[in-house]
Amino acid sequence: MKDNSNPNKKNSLKHVLFGSLIGTTIEFFDFYIYANAAVLVFPQLFFPSTDSTNSVLLSLATFSIAFLSRPLGSAVFGHYGDKIGRKATLVIALLTMGISTVSIGFLPSYASIGIAAPLLLMLCRFGQGVGLGGEWGGAVLLAIENAPPNKRAWYGMFPQLGAPIGLLLSGGTFLILTDTMSAEAFLDYGWRIPFVASSLLVVVGFYIRLKITETPAFENSKKEQEEVKIPFFTLLKFYKNQLIFGTFAAITTFLVFYLMTVFTLSWATSDLGYSKRDFLLMQLFSVLFFALFIPVSALIADRIGRRKMLIYATTAIAVFGFAFSFFLNSGSTVLVTLFLCMGMALMGFTYGPLGTFLSELFPTTVRYSGTSLAFNLAGILGAAFAPMIAIWLATQYSLTYVGFYLSTAACISLFSLLMISKEEHKF
Repeated sequence: MKDNSNPNKKNSLKHVLFGSLIGTTIEFFDFYIYANAAVLVFPQLFFPSTDSTNSVLLSLATFSIAFLSRPLGSAVFGHYGDKIGRKATLVIALLTMGISTVSIGFLPSYASIGIAAPLLLMLCRFGQGVGLGGEWGGAVLLAIENAPPNKRAWYGMFPQLGAPIGLLLSGGTFLILTDTMSAEAFLDYGWRIPFVASSLLVVVGFYIRLKITETPAFENSKKEQEEVKIPFFTLLKFYKNQLIFGTFAAITTFLVFYLMTVFTLSWATSDLGYSKRDFLLMQLFSVLFFALFIPVSALIADRIGRRKMLIYATTAIAVFGFAFSFFLNSGSTVLVTLFLCMGMALMGFTYGPLGTFLSELFPTTVRYSGTSLAFNLAGILGAAFAPMIAIWLATQYSLTYVGFYLSTAACISLFSLLMISKEEHKF
């Protein structure tokens, strides 16, 4: 029998890149089917109210729970990822996310068990966040710690591709279900199908992850006895600035994404008169631009540097914020689609090199913890409450202020990118 645990065995390029990609694809698929359901289904089934806006806001509030629990996943999985290795931690993180997601598909509604239904939904959402908090950093390190020095951004963009692929799969699944089922059947049981079906993807990811060996960087760190006792405390003591500025550098990435997906889907279908099907199609088309510009940005980042690439992309997002209202309020399907494509292209430019950039801020002994925490703390600041804040701004003021919200966040990220240390740690 082949020994896949042998530390001297080198991971093949195919296993490294596919292993990092398949995990994040599954994780983001699970994460996004919740986002779709939070807008399309959960307000009626788990948060019934005479005021539909309140139902939507309560549903979106549960959406934010996963962002609050992601740093917990980062801390826990990051600790063991830096102590015992990337491989075992990645497998457990995948299972945590998968079990939480499948469980949602079997939850009874508010009409069946009352207040226990939204409470169980929140518990499952919490589990999703913990799993994704541990998954993303490990997947990025699996790719980057196996990469040649001049191709780190290129290798590091493979787990990032899991986001648009997961979004396409989740949006496409919901689109097919709503097209092929009556509204009553979809609300009754159809929405459960993608949650339960995600178990098949988890099995595939689990199998691939088991075939991968430990990364060379982690093995070298163990041989040189560089292990630290508690990575989290070491991180806070010696790498606090990297963690703080790295977090704020990433907030715009989260904000632009969730404004272009969750917020626009909710606002366009409730206030601008678009049907859910038509707008989902427009969003799915725009995701192609997200996927396209991730590898483009990675290629550029390997040439000019990850930090410089992020500075350019963040500046462009700050400018884009001022055009937010003009496009979304245009009443033109063409202009709104162009708006979504532009936003997703900018998302690709900032998301592609982000994992590599964050991982290079920390040494091997605390890299899993540092990269994961910076990314997921940015998720809280940039995305946890973004849809609700945007809906409030648009309702109380106008869409123009949603654009200002995005531009302000971009300026904060730009300042952090300019302030952050340029030092790169060995791999």
